[in-house]
Amino acid sequence: MIQAKPHYVVRLARSEGDLRAAQRLRYAVFVEELGGGGALVDHTNRLERDRFDPYFDHLLLLDESRAPDDRVVGVYRLLRADQAAQAGQFYSEDEYDLSVLKASGRPLLELGRSCLHPDYRGGMGMYHLWHALAAYVEAHGIEILFGVASFHGTDVDALAAPLSLLYHRHLVPDDLRVTARPEGFAAMDRIPTAALDRKAAMLAVPALIKAYLRLGGFVGQGAFVDRAFNTTDVCLVLDVARMNESQRAIYTRPVSTRPVSP
Repeated sequence: MIQAKPHYVVRLARSEGDLRAAQRLRYAVFVEELGGGGALVDHTNRLERDRFDPYFDHLLLLDESRAPDDRVVGVYRLLRADQAAQAGQFYSEDEYDLSVLKASGRPLLELGRSCLHPDYRGGMGMYHLWHALAAYVEAHGIEILFGVASFHGTDVDALAAPLSLLYHRHLVPDDLRVTARPEGFAAMDRIPTAALDRKAAMLAVPALIKAYLRLGGFVGQGAFVDRAFNTTDVCLVLDVARMNESQRAIYTRPVSTRPVSP
């Protein structure tokens, strides 16, 4: 529980200590809370990490009213195309064929590992991260944002309603249509539109995915079942040029925090 009014600061990680703080929060959320795993997870030191971490920029949400060693309460990983080239690929290429995005010639930014400390969900924390992300996008001339977002669990039949809703109402246009790789592919069009309870289905969509949809985001073709992380993933694609003014205002409106800085 938050003991004092949060004093938010958003900035990029700039030290190994910053990165480890981000990895500790990711461990608490993705491993302890959601039951995920992976070959490089450090259970001894409670760090969720992978081989891509050195190539990403790590956007941190800090609450400076907390103890100095416990201030990171939100994280986002950001990977530009030039950084992906150094890593050898985008992270989500293990799950999705991104050929159509890479062939577009437009500046790309992959987003991932977004999470908030439980005490900061449902408040202003995510808005601070979105505002800082908007500044980063503008600074680097990014035109297309994308990344995988997850439903908890790997039973796609249990997720039939929300997956079908995303397919029928939010499928990405052909020119940006990424597709899940065959080894984890799960069809999303599991319930016909006429039989779908749209309200109930939307209630089952995770908050992060709904946030992308409010910004004008789309989902790729097919979900990907990730058994190592105990998730069913969808690939979200956001074309900045397709955003209308009201959608753009959601993540560019000013908030009371310091701007993102290196």
